[in-house]
Amino acid sequence: MGKWTAAAVPDLTGRTFVVTGANSGLGLESVRILAAHGAHVVLTARDRLKGEAAVAKIAQETPGASLELRILDLADLESVRAFADGVRADGLPVNVLINNAGVMMTPPRTTRQGFEMQLGTNHLGHFALTGLLLDVLAAGDDPRVVTVSSTLHKQGKIDFDDLMQTRRYSPTAAYAQSKVANLLFGLELQRRLTAAGSPVRSLMAHPGYSNTNLQFAGPTGWRKAIMRIANPLMAQKPAIGALAQVRAAVAPDVAGGQYYGSPKLFENRGHPELVEPSRHARDPQVAARLWEESEKLTGVVYGV
Repeated sequence: MGKWTAAAVPDLTGRTFVVTGANSGLGLESVRILAAHGAHVVLTARDRLKGEAAVAKIAQETPGASLELRILDLADLESVRAFADGVRADGLPVNVLINNAGVMMTPPRTTRQGFEMQLGTNHLGHFALTGLLLDVLAAGDDPRVVTVSSTLHKQGKIDFDDLMQTRRYSPTAAYAQSKVANLLFGLELQRRLTAAGSPVRSLMAHPGYSNTNLQFAGPTGWRKAIMRIANPLMAQKPAIGALAQVRAAVAPDVAGGQYYGSPKLFENRGHPELVEPSRHARDPQVAARLWEESEKLTGVVYGV
């Protein structure tokens, strides 16, 4: 088989996708591909002006694209609930949820509810969002949840003794913990969906090392300086990195529990193929404990 490219995306007319963090980077590239193949795409953004600019850009590139913007701040559980309530109140059908938004290697910060920013945004916000939309997804055709992780998840472990890193904070360790949490969540979600007989499939993806604004929006100091040097030399285009999450979201031959990513150069580059999560990410006992903690912290209890 050849490389999986956007040319392999089927006709998506009549299908609705929600893409978090869609105003830039991998999210924007994913929306471009989905909209070009006929999907109705709900872009989420924290900033309305940036979101509107993204919608205008894609509408200009793809005349007739079916797009709508909804405001969502994953660092605020009230915003997550308001978004889900709005979807439900408007009767919006959702076939696929792409949990793409994220923050990376930020200085010590907390979400509105007091969670460490990276775990709170990258994992807990998406955990709550998925749980609140799961029944909406289940009512649709070929429903899927795609959660975006990172190759840096391999450096991550869940520190249940200091989950919010209040005793000792490392931007890199906090990011890696949030990304392994994404995989633990995605795999545990599939276990629970299977046990419940749900039609929803949970898949995961990573973009390799892609040149996006994520590397500059969060890191400071020497980390940011390294990114400025490394990105032009080593990173692949975001249009390539986004293909992994698009493949997981639309390919007819994918299965629940699969993880797609760039396979070459230590999973930093290349068109998407199946890749393997770390051993820690595959540990069902860790996943079950993280799930329980996540339900307590977010107040969102799943029905599966």
